[in-house]
Amino acid sequence: VNNKEILDIFRNTGALLNGHFILTSGRHSPSYFQCARVLQYPEYLTHFASMIAEHFKETEIETVISPAIGGVVLGTEVGRILNVQTIFAERKDGEMCIRRGFGIDPGQNILVIEDVITTGGSVKEVMDQVINQEGNIVGVGVMVDRSNGTVSLHENQFSIIALEATSYESDEVPDSLSAMPVQKPGSRDTV
Repeated sequence: VNNKEILDIFRNTGALLNGHFILTSGRHSPSYFQCARVLQYPEYLTHFASMIAEHFKETEIETVISPAIGGVVLGTEVGRILNVQTIFAERKDGEMCIRRGFGIDPGQNILVIEDVITTGGSVKEVMDQVINQEGNIVGVGVMVDRSNGTVSLHENQFSIIALEATSYESDEVPDSLSAMPVQKPGSRDTV
């Protein structure tokens, strides 16, 4: 599967949106990947999760963890394919934490899965939580890397598609984008 085929799947499922978006990172962009729209279809969920699982199949993984909400569906499917425990981290009072009775044992091999990264902030927060519980991060799997590979989170990092997706700091937004109504489709409030 090449990038064009993947982008066609995103377009055909309404998962690649155009407009003026404020991303979870707080950056502004003329495009947005709403991965939930593509992952709602079992054939695409399984297809993309299988691609990630295939990359990590030789890695000793005991648990898959994802940041809520975006990474949970994909992470759960990757964990199912790898036949390992799947958990998630979520925000409580603005801070990423592992709760709901989930825990990580010291030395436990953890694979972090996320749907989309731009700056990798949410993944870094999850990784910090894993490290705080003395877990061993063995890799990071991502469906869409909007940084085009410039965000390096782990030496064993894999993304299905890496794109140079334009984004701007709030004080750098071009007039053509500023003229459009702002949308905040992410799962987290942005500043």
